[in-house]
Amino acid sequence: MLILRCPAQLQLLEETLRKSLPTTLPVLGTVMTVARGNPASHEVLVDSWPHFGIVLTRLCPEDHRDPRDYYTNQLSVFYRDKGALQALLESTEAVTRGRAFQILGLQDGLDEAVQEVASARGLKVE
Repeated sequence: MLILRCPAQLQLLEETLRKSLPTTLPVLGTVMTVARGNPASHEVLVDSWPHFGIVLTRLCPEDHRDPRDYYTNQLSVFYRDKGALQALLESTEAVTRGRAFQILGLQDGLDEAVQEVASARGLKVE
């Protein structure tokens, strides 16, 4: 996953996400916050740039204090194809399984994908 830090990239991503409202709402708010100074210390990740399949927003890893805190370890996701979501959930790079976390997203299929990956790994999902 690539971390977007460049203001021009964040602006382009924001414009792209606005075209797919309301499903992009969970990530759009964070993208806008990061592009405007990032006071909450979040980061925006994409699988590729500029033609991304998935956008993930999260608190910067160095700001994760409690591995059991679902709210601190909150992820927001928007994906264009379920394959990109599946790859994200199966990788250990962007989603740390050693921490309790919650994933926010408004797209159909998110819950099923999380359940499938969790079941395959013997993990508990609430």
